[in-house]
Amino acid sequence: METNPQCRNRTANDSFDDTDENGTLLPGLPDDLAQRCVSSLSPSLLFSVCHPWRRFLYSPSCPPFFSLYALLSPLQNPTPRDPGQVVPQNTVEFFSFDPISSSWTPLPSPPQDPPLHLLHRHPSFLSRNLPIQSLTVSNHLVLIAATTHRLFPALSSPLIFHPESSSWFYGPQISTPRRWCATGSVGGVLYMASGVGSLYKGDVARSLEQWELNKKRENWRWESKAQLKDGRFSREAVEAVGYRGKLCMVNVKGNAVKEGAVYDVGLDKWEDMPQGMVAGWNGPAAAMDEDVIYVIDEVKGSLSKYDGERDCWVEVTELGQLKRAEQIAAGGGKICAVSEKGERIIVVDVGDKPARVWEVAPPRGMEVVAVHVLPRMISMGKTS
Repeated sequence: METNPQCRNRTANDSFDDTDENGTLLPGLPDDLAQRCVSSLSPSLLFSVCHPWRRFLYSPSCPPFFSLYALLSPLQNPTPRDPGQVVPQNTVEFFSFDPISSSWTPLPSPPQDPPLHLLHRHPSFLSRNLPIQSLTVSNHLVLIAATTHRLFPALSSPLIFHPESSSWFYGPQISTPRRWCATGSVGGVLYMASGVGSLYKGDVARSLEQWELNKKRENWRWESKAQLKDGRFSREAVEAVGYRGKLCMVNVKGNAVKEGAVYDVGLDKWEDMPQGMVAGWNGPAAAMDEDVIYVIDEVKGSLSKYDGERDCWVEVTELGQLKRAEQIAAGGGKICAVSEKGERIIVVDVGDKPARVWEVAPPRGMEVVAVHVLPRMISMGKTS
């Protein structure tokens, strides 16, 4: 994800070398050859040089650059007429941040059949936000678990957004709609472990199911896999991190004493998490290309990566802004962290040494619930 560290909003009034405004990318070359030549240039250069290059950057012909996709919540919810009443509506909105133009764009509205009610706050739980569980699978954004205003599971099927087509659709029916589960993906396959439905059930709390998004739709279904040994992973909504053919997760967030578990996808078998891995898993975690796990220590504000050979965590950087980070995503060589109370997104370029850091503010009046890294929407961006 190429990003401008200054996060300045560029506009159509920025200066261009507009020597050719008739749409020709490179005078004297046919379009197909010109596109091959300029597509290797950086997105920020294509955006800045001239209008034809900017239009090409946002066209389907140009390879999409990485962008941020965020679940946002208004800072002030509608006030109900009666005390204790919950307004039955979404308290979450979906936006994408273009790192080249430094601008936020709302995603198309999700389908409203059935009506979508995703609650982030409830007046009966003032000190705690309700989790809305989302992840990325094969360049799709997937919402898989949330809570309604009546404190029931909000999603009976996964809700998916596809950036390339800028469209939403539902996945297959979940056997038991739930909350407080562990969700993750390995190799384009989505996994959902444990959780609580409308009521606690032991078999649901021990369950593991998978869904292959890349199959044909007529073959979509959830498949049961090897069960967990107990229901301890139904206490909180946690991330299951895909790492080298395995799914890694802990049952409690933060610096508390926790239990770890590792699911081997190829063997359909659960294993104990290595001691070094679970000892250093002290905050939100994510994997870069399913090859390197990164974790933020909520107390220290340190970002570390896991060394599987030595079973230890190696510190990348320590930043005050990362203390009490709520969630992280990884992609394009960047770690993107939601700060405390969702006030901003901290981006760490782990490919630079020392790591380069900058911040992205959410739209005015909004806080960040979760952030993900995906290719830009084809229709996204300013082309004028």
